[in-house]
Amino acid sequence: MKFFSTQENLKSGLYTVGNISNKNPNLPILANVLIQAKQGVIKLITTDLEIGITSKIRGKIEKQGEYTVDVKLLSDYISLLPDEKILIELKNDFLKINCGENYKTKIKGQSADNFPIIPEIKRDRFIKLASKDMKNTINQIIFAVAPTNTRPELAGIYLNKQGETLTMASTDSYRLAEKKIRLDLSNNQNEEDLEVIIPAKTMQTLQRIIQDKDKDMEIEKNNQQDEVKIFISENQVLFTYKDNEIISRLIEGKYPDYQQIIPTDFKTVININKNELIRAIKATSLFSQSGTNDINIETKESSKDLIISCLTSKFGESVSKVGAKIKGESNKITFNFHYLLDGLNAINNDELIIKINSENTPGLIQSADKSENYHYIVMPIKQ
Repeated sequence: MKFFSTQENLKSGLYTVGNISNKNPNLPILANVLIQAKQGVIKLITTDLEIGITSKIRGKIEKQGEYTVDVKLLSDYISLLPDEKILIELKNDFLKINCGENYKTKIKGQSADNFPIIPEIKRDRFIKLASKDMKNTINQIIFAVAPTNTRPELAGIYLNKQGETLTMASTDSYRLAEKKIRLDLSNNQNEEDLEVIIPAKTMQTLQRIIQDKDKDMEIEKNNQQDEVKIFISENQVLFTYKDNEIISRLIEGKYPDYQQIIPTDFKTVININKNELIRAIKATSLFSQSGTNDINIETKESSKDLIISCLTSKFGESVSKVGAKIKGESNKITFNFHYLLDGLNAINNDELIIKINSENTPGLIQSADKSENYHYIVMPIKQ
């Protein structure tokens, strides 16, 4: 194997694939990156046996081949080299790295024959989203995924495609985040209805790659729409974005029928400014009880203010008022303020709507702009 590439290309590609590699005493090659130079394409590949990442980089191949070396060592070394052309060559079971006249290194690695095989997925049908829509959707729902594997189906993000509507949701049983996106089913997109559960780690990896690759690009200013394509098989999912691919297993099991817990009618509806509400919640939460993180939200028919309060014997009492448009009955409900802030911060619009019934039923938070198609359901703390 022998090829040339730039320091910038190698650094970017190694950073993309490097985050999932890990030290595994039973399979030490998982800490390595597979470098492939074949058929005119240079690929960097890593896997942890659940997720596989492939990043294609530009360069000139003089001799085909493949080899694996420690990804952290290689990435750290490449990042310290000057921004010049780099020669990478496999010789006598060492990866030789030459950058100009001043930097010459040999890294001992392992044969590519021992590297785990990355599965292939049929790519004839797909779901396509603008990268900014995918990134925004992950931001809006990822925090509500259950943190443990006690119920494996809750440790992932639910993806449901029905006709032209793609729904993505997550829940940890205490709150639920749901986002709906309208699809354009032209250009060979998958027209079949489907539902799968994708591991949260996979979605976080995709989120990071989109953010990293878009960081230095003015996509909106240039009016371009970079796309994420989703290919789904019986037990695998593949995401493609620019020159990067993420393949992952799917989570087996049935996702909870969460629609049945969402109330359709509400006794009290509150229109309020998101930023003012966040400030009031943060100020009041300083007095909340550790462990329960509880704060009270109260409305009164005669008042145009939403009242946020907290009373503890340890710290004292705090009451904040935020101007709002309130319709319906007087009401009072107690929430975990962390859960509230997660949902509020996920809404992109400055104006939002809070709908509540009683202290025993979940509240609904959504943008005042209905086109955002985002719903956040949070269970109250029962007093």
